[in-house]
Amino acid sequence: MPHDDHVHDHSIEHRGHSHGGHSHAPTNFGMAFAIGVILNAGFVVLEVTFGILGHSVALLADAGHNLSDLLSLVVAWGASRLATRAPTARFTYGLRGASVLAALFNAVLLLVVTGGLSWEAIQRFFAPEPVAGKTIMVVAAAGIVLNGVCAAMFASGRKGDLNIRGAFTHMLADAAVSAGVMTAGFLIFITGWQWLDPLTSLLVNAIIIWGTWSLLRDGLAMALNAVPAGIEPQAVEHFLTGKPGVTRLHDLHIWPMSTTETALTAHLVMPAGHPGDDFLMQAASELRQHFSIGHVTLQVETDETTECALAPADHV
Repeated sequence: MPHDDHVHDHSIEHRGHSHGGHSHAPTNFGMAFAIGVILNAGFVVLEVTFGILGHSVALLADAGHNLSDLLSLVVAWGASRLATRAPTARFTYGLRGASVLAALFNAVLLLVVTGGLSWEAIQRFFAPEPVAGKTIMVVAAAGIVLNGVCAAMFASGRKGDLNIRGAFTHMLADAAVSAGVMTAGFLIFITGWQWLDPLTSLLVNAIIIWGTWSLLRDGLAMALNAVPAGIEPQAVEHFLTGKPGVTRLHDLHIWPMSTTETALTAHLVMPAGHPGDDFLMQAASELRQHFSIGHVTLQVETDETTECALAPADHV
């Protein structure tokens, strides 16, 4: 969204831009991404190898699932790096928005892969194949440990960054898949019931879809510049109109610049005159402190009789 590029008819116009209120790049998870990529790549090779040796379609399908997660980790890692790139003349916000696209891509990818695995599981009800239960148990147990470790590395950032939350969700989902596969392998090993394998896959996939839906919903909302969850526009408006000298507020916009940064623009009507930079810097600091809004642009208008072109409610 552009910053206050419209022109008013009245001659007095003041703009306040918060430089000290920016929320910069999120905590660096570069090492976590690197370790996660290496471990998952090794595990995919392990699953493919033992899936072929043990004639286990379940392990090969899970290897495909982990391969998709490996790709999602690479995408999320790249997006986190792009988010730190400095702004340019064309990309004036830098490439922070890449983190939103990556989170949305990861949610869609996980749902697509889960749908494919569900279809494979349904087919296996009608065409069951002998499963090497012991091999499945051992490899799946390794998957629980590996994905549990990877999920733990991203756990601290999952609430503040949708991109990190996507990586965390992927790893946690993989650990759940591995647990389900290991349980099925154990039961198949002691009972010989081959139908347990596709049934377990469908149950695990349902859990993954349930957990991924919120990630997809939040990613779409961010891509459409919706007010970030946790910020009430009415509370922000009440805060700004309660500042000394402010009689009215209009053209208030709050939107995500990335999965960790939020921007705000607003017009403040202050008939007593421009309050000075101290007022603007203080307002920006308080918006950051109380609402986690780090990139603030406030435009001050001093003439109440002049109707701003963006003032009507249907233009907000």
